Amino acid sequence: MGRTAGGFGPPQESDWLGLGKAVRGRVCRPGEPGYLMGTRLFNTRYEGARSPLGVLAAADAEDVRQGIRWAREHGVPLVAHSGGHSFAGYSVNDGLVIDLARLCTTRADGSTGLVTVGGGTRTGQLYGAIRPFEMAVSAGTHPAVGVAGLVLGGGCEFAARKLGLTCDALVETVVVTADGRLLTCNERENPDLFWACRGGGGGNFGINVSFTFQAQPVGDVSTCSLTWRWSDAMTVLPVLQRIVAHAPDEFAARLGVSTAGPDRRAGRENAVVTTVAQYLGPSAELRSILDDALTAAAPATAEFEDRTYWDAKMHMSHATSGGDFALRTNFTAGPVADEGIGAMLSWVERWPGSTNTDGGGVGLFAWGGQINRVAAEDTAFVHRDTLFLVSMDTSWTAEDSPALVAENLDWLNGLYDAVGPHVSDAAYQNFVDPELTDWQRAYYGANLPRLVEVKRKYDPDDVFGFDQSIGLGE
Repeated sequence: MGRTAGGFGPPQESDWLGLGKAVRGRVCRPGEPGYLMGTRLFNTRYEGARSPLGVLAAADAEDVRQGIRWAREHGVPLVAHSGGHSFAGYSVNDGLVIDLARLCTTRADGSTGLVTVGGGTRTGQLYGAIRPFEMAVSAGTHPAVGVAGLVLGGGCEFAARKLGLTCDALVETVVVTADGRLLTCNERENPDLFWACRGGGGGNFGINVSFTFQAQPVGDVSTCSLTWRWSDAMTVLPVLQRIVAHAPDEFAARLGVSTAGPDRRAGRENAVVTTVAQYLGPSAELRSILDDALTAAAPATAEFEDRTYWDAKMHMSHATSGGDFALRTNFTAGPVADEGIGAMLSWVERWPGSTNTDGGGVGLFAWGGQINRVAAEDTAFVHRDTLFLVSMDTSWTAEDSPALVAENLDWLNGLYDAVGPHVSDAAYQNFVDPELTDWQRAYYGANLPRLVEVKRKYDPDDVFGFDQSIGLGE
């Protein structure tokens, strides 16, 4: 976790009272109102894994500055909490959590397409600000996700092949640094820190208290949801991958192979091939793009709809039953070979089962398009040669036994190892994976040395350190 200067033991109650008097927001100690809200995690697997000493529900940027100062003076680790969607629970620590939920003001200008949001804004609030102007930013598929974590680690969704990643739309951010400075970062002011904030991962360099994005006009779209029988998987998946490789930027899809059920007997019986797609155009054209897959094997179910962009956004919002989960990722620059697809299918059939209806499986998220037209060195986000983000996951609930949980984790690692030879060894920093060993290279690749330089310049004492933060190097 983070390292701080000073301090000889945990702060006393008088110290906490002093912090409370120094801020406009509220300081919440364990058991007090606001504490649970400020420490809530999306992945319940990590509930209770860390026990914060207190939460500062910041009212403004000055509160954030005071929180950083206080934590350093008292030798207390600190971390910012926005949406709480860190897959490894890194937005909660054992020291001070600075909750940004109240920093959620939004301001959109329809004439320029610029939209500014606070550091605690959720994606649903961002979309609410720009929807009246019929413009959009590629900003995720779940309305409760914090904008901060999303943009700092890249940020993708169905429109990203046309609009680019969330970090590509960022034109300015304001950061509170370890020494308490409030820095405006853009192409002209503090450009090195601005570069690092565009894909360098959340929580590494400071606490971002606002973001300004350049939105783009959007019109009506179409969506489809398709399923195929498991016996058709090897027939249809290679065709779907070729479609993505040659499709226009306006098209994007998530291809999936998955299963669910209470035990391993459900594996092959409940396994299914799915495709969810969006096209920035009419459904007749969307159907035409997918024609080769529709004729290669008849879908078990098929739904095509014309929608407004915002109806589609609601329809395509990622749904999950919640609970505990683990996830691992890779990237691939081209279609996964038949041998790799075969490995996925074989492992899905062996899923050990759980009571979580999310089950387990593999998702291939279509990238490419505008994402790949940005040079790898132009932003901190280095993965600019990608056709698919390959996401492998498993899930369970508190009702499942420790032995079954261990089986699920072993299964996921086995799947990851089996797919590994057919994909790259890079990983998506926004789907943070605590199992990675050489994670800095996996997340940041050739951009890592420059990120280390930025870290040394703006956080030389590693105040913003955590289990997978960018280090200070040798």
